[in-house]
Amino acid sequence: MLNDTIYYLYRLICKRIKWLFSNRSYINILEQIKIVGPDSVSIVIITACFIGMVFTIQIVKEFLYINTLSLIGSILTIAFIRELSPVLTSVIIVGRIASYFTSELATMSVTEQLNALYLLDTNPFIYLVIPRVIACILMLPCLNIFAFVTSLFSSSFICFTIYNIYPDVFFISSLSSLMIQDILKSLFKTFIFGLLISLISCFWGLKATGGAKGVGQSTTLSVVTCLLGVFIFDFLLSYIMFNKLESSIQNL
Repeated sequence: MLNDTIYYLYRLICKRIKWLFSNRSYINILEQIKIVGPDSVSIVIITACFIGMVFTIQIVKEFLYINTLSLIGSILTIAFIRELSPVLTSVIIVGRIASYFTSELATMSVTEQLNALYLLDTNPFIYLVIPRVIACILMLPCLNIFAFVTSLFSSSFICFTIYNIYPDVFFISSLSSLMIQDILKSLFKTFIFGLLISLISCFWGLKATGGAKGVGQSTTLSVVTCLLGVFIFDFLLSYIMFNKLESSIQNL
């Protein structure tokens, strides 16, 4: 009995690996990567630019009031890399990609296209869900880096044009506080967010029933659930990854 089970698992794993390296799977994954990554770059950059400028306007004047010019770049960098960039990028992906994934899969579900895949001996989870998960977990960290860099440059622009803080002063302060650990933790955050968003959106899409009304309900539930999941996991990950570091700084 045990040998049969091991042999079955071995055959199943080999079949999945073979699918991942087939031409059809490559095309499917690349299509989803294009949708999640390159097609979302412009909206991510525009959003990060304006959020960076608004956040800078709100923060810098308070630091100038207490005469702590050298801390402005450091504080903004920490805020962007730890929280604003990963969370805002994930929210954009939820609004643009999660709704798209859910509505697409929900339409396939209510029109019984999933049954056609079963007739073709194709597992809908492997064919439809896995490429979307791979695309999200690969592209969301990349979009996070784009958002972070854009936020820094937009903040430097506002600091120079409004508050006469030269870019060299800003970036010296910024680089002095930018640690590789923060970058890796920020990328890990977006990796988890990408996994969460893709799985939730695909789940609600495959679960849809009831025609056009069911598609709309599934899409709404998907977006709401993804947003709540991102915010909840953001708190948990921030507490786990940064609380120990902050406690050590306070002890010093």
